Amino acid sequence: MSLNIVIIGAGEVGFNLAKYLSKEDHAITVIDINHKKCVRVQNTIDAKVIEGDGTSQRLLSGINMQEVDYILALTRIDEVNLVSSQIASKMGAKHVICRLRNTEYIHKKAIISPSDFNISYVTYPEMAAKNDIDHIIKKGSEDEVHEFKDGKINMIGFHLESDSPLIGRTVSEIEYSNPYIRHKLVLIYRDDESFIPHSDTKYRKDDYIYIVAKSDDVQEVQKMTGNPNHEINSIMILGCGKIGRLLAKSLENEYSVTMIEKNEDKAKEFSSNFKNTLMLSGDGLDVEFLESENIKNTDCFIAVTENEQTNLLSSMIVKNFGVKQVIMHITTTDYYKVIKKMDIGIVISKNISAVNEILQFIRSEQENIQISRYEDLDVEAVELRVSNDSYFVNNNFTISDIPKTLSLAAIVRAGSIIIPDHKSKILQNDELLLFLKPNDIKKAESLFK
Repeated sequence: MSLNIVIIGAGEVGFNLAKYLSKEDHAITVIDINHKKCVRVQNTIDAKVIEGDGTSQRLLSGINMQEVDYILALTRIDEVNLVSSQIASKMGAKHVICRLRNTEYIHKKAIISPSDFNISYVTYPEMAAKNDIDHIIKKGSEDEVHEFKDGKINMIGFHLESDSPLIGRTVSEIEYSNPYIRHKLVLIYRDDESFIPHSDTKYRKDDYIYIVAKSDDVQEVQKMTGNPNHEINSIMILGCGKIGRLLAKSLENEYSVTMIEKNEDKAKEFSSNFKNTLMLSGDGLDVEFLESENIKNTDCFIAVTENEQTNLLSSMIVKNFGVKQVIMHITTTDYYKVIKKMDIGIVISKNISAVNEILQFIRSEQENIQISRYEDLDVEAVELRVSNDSYFVNNNFTISDIPKTLSLAAIVRAGSIIIPDHKSKILQNDELLLFLKPNDIKKAESLFK
């Protein structure tokens, strides 16, 4: 189904959403006040571009809002997004999605909330990034962690180094030799491309692999891949920005947290906000300073300053000191894959988190199934229930009949989670977790819905 989508703001979030959505033959209009950003969109994306103020009633009235399916207000300024959202809604836009930085709008005692502006969905990029980092830390992993079914099912991403016991062996060989570690390899990222593996696929050095397992089995899966989890006690956060502050608040009661902020005035301003976080004023690129703060014995280092060069360099420094878990934040999504390949640590981007959230909302609403988009991997996780008259059930198909382009990761039956093997059966009303490429969603629906 082709949608009419208007995007206000052509920054990293708006640009990447426009780029992805335009590939699906949707009608895309992008509005931005910045000339260079408009030129970037014109030169790379099949979209109509309007250079101007997204809060201008005159400008927005030039668009037939009653024919707009989604208006996406995605500038870096909350006030601009709120005003443009309300104007577009009053003009007749069917759905409004808004990006906000200030989390005060979701407080219980908030005087004004997004619903007052007729907003259908709000993404808080900094909050999304903080949640992603939270999940990684609590799993004690050196790699990515994504959760499904309220955290009962996990997808863990691993980088296979030369000493991994998986290298050179096929997917089926690993499954047969580890019968008590129920897991499913759902995706491999290799040579800058991702693909759905099959039973004869061989693991290779430098593969990024994504495995699904029950949350209780994650530690065994980590050991199996040669990436055992680490006990995290001490955490050092570099940067007292929005993400850093959210993280400190979330982690300070469970871990020993130290925050480093280069700006002395900013450090003093926010130090009183935390009960159990040690606030220090210092330079995260100063090796002597880091050594004086016992960086060698720090379990986890998180670089979330607003300068991605600082985040990258500081992560390289602490990695050299032997810090077990290194997490860095970047804003420029073009750098994401390059930095990830450097294998310094886990790379998080609030902008990719926001893009994935918005795509998930749009796709899930349109397809009437739960879809989680992973833009950086070009893959989607689809959660659907097997209908009573599904093509799969009516034809008495088995697991082996599922197309190889669809990876069945888990079955939820009457509240119980099953990581399937070749003997597993799919029954009516089962809830399935599938991983697939975006253009295979219809194939999954036609098979099981």
